[in-house]
Amino acid sequence: MTVDTLDQLRLDNSFAALPKAFYTRLEPQPLTAPRLLHANEQAGALIGLSRQALHSDAFLRVVSGQQPLPGGQTLASVYSGHQFGVWAGQLGDGRAHLLGEVVGPQGNWELQLKGAGMTPYSRMADGRAVLRSSVREYLASEAMHGLGIPTTRALALVVSDDPVMRETVETAAIVTRMSPSFVRFGSFEHWSSRRQPEELRILADYVIDKFYPACREAQGGVAGPEGALLRLLAEVTRRTALLMADWQAVGFCHGVMNTDNMSILGLTLDYGPYGFMDAFRLDHICNHSDSEGRYAWNRQPSVALWNLYRLGGSLHALVPDVDALRSVLDGYEATFTRAFHQRMAAKLGLHDWRIDDEPLLDDLLRLMHDNRADFTLTFRRLADAVRGQAQGFQDLFIDRDAALAWYERLAARHAQDGAAGDAQARAAAMDAVNPLYILRNHLAEQAIQAAKAGSAEDIDILLGLLRDPYTEQPGREAYAALPPDWAGGIEVSCSS
Repeated sequence: MTVDTLDQLRLDNSFAALPKAFYTRLEPQPLTAPRLLHANEQAGALIGLSRQALHSDAFLRVVSGQQPLPGGQTLASVYSGHQFGVWAGQLGDGRAHLLGEVVGPQGNWELQLKGAGMTPYSRMADGRAVLRSSVREYLASEAMHGLGIPTTRALALVVSDDPVMRETVETAAIVTRMSPSFVRFGSFEHWSSRRQPEELRILADYVIDKFYPACREAQGGVAGPEGALLRLLAEVTRRTALLMADWQAVGFCHGVMNTDNMSILGLTLDYGPYGFMDAFRLDHICNHSDSEGRYAWNRQPSVALWNLYRLGGSLHALVPDVDALRSVLDGYEATFTRAFHQRMAAKLGLHDWRIDDEPLLDDLLRLMHDNRADFTLTFRRLADAVRGQAQGFQDLFIDRDAALAWYERLAARHAQDGAAGDAQARAAAMDAVNPLYILRNHLAEQAIQAAKAGSAEDIDILLGLLRDPYTEQPGREAYAALPPDWAGGIEVSCSS
């Protein structure tokens, strides 16, 4: 069922029902003469909004911060966290305003404005977001959804001529993003660091009762509140491990895996200096601000575990048994490794993963690293090689002979794997898990430049491709090609 006006939406506002210590109620600071650059009809359908509603004046007033969401309770939440491995103390929604929680046809979604002005948690910042970073977040969340990777979603992109100072003067924008919840690891760290176990328990109970009710069931394990918390940590650990396997399998780098950017629901959260790799490097760093490479591609799984240990440490105030907490976290590595191998087996066209497939994968990644082979196209063109057209795969490597020799090893492995079907069926299965279209930095940059000129055409084209990234679309070859030379000069940083 869809509705044509925002006042027909049904709201819950469960986070706003928590005690006042968890947030500050305040109104956004609206942009001057805001313009709706884009509205996402697929995301709108999640909360039952029709196309008419998304393009109404009332919708623009809400997503530009001029008026509250009818029935909502606007607030900014408080949390703390570790940033680049260092305790940063109190943080919070420094430029985000939660408008309310909408009851959708298939679940609840919180709506949040990013870039809607200062809050008590802005820490000397201006509370604004620039057009550049807003376009990138708008596209990235939908790209990840198209890849089947858990993520927040993007509902609307509003722009204005208001100036915002970053490295240079840029123009302001607001992204309306959606998530079942924006609670983070850092939300738990906040109360633990302040030695306020009552608030910590209130938050944990809220998260368990609303999102993880099965954790209340003992299932033969530890009973009572401590058991529920251990099962909560176990489920968050499992989801985070699966998320890391997803990221690694598509060559995605988050860029700022601080504990305040880690979702308690295992979603990809807070798109800043992210990047999908072009030329592959095992230690690829997408964030120009990450001078020590803490969040390099090959370190993301271990950083996620480090962050989970911070979450587990926060729960220690409610679960005194350190060994029990550590035992839960010990399950991370096996879960991640199994999931990563499953994903990579599918990308390589293998019916299942065998222990002796490890050298085959390692040698491919090393070959890609040494030759700076394109991550996405390497796996996509493997399917063409299976069809008998190996030249395109070889062309991605400086050492073409080494690439062919490696592929012959894969072909021999395929010959042992008869259960996966014939070559054509195998290649089709590989195409179904190896995307052709990803959100490369230069494609995002082209959309940004068009948006600066007032056009959303590039955003529309990209969304059409990224929502179905595995299916080739005639006439869109440029969007699946190697990046142009100028793309190497694009840098993204924490200001992105």
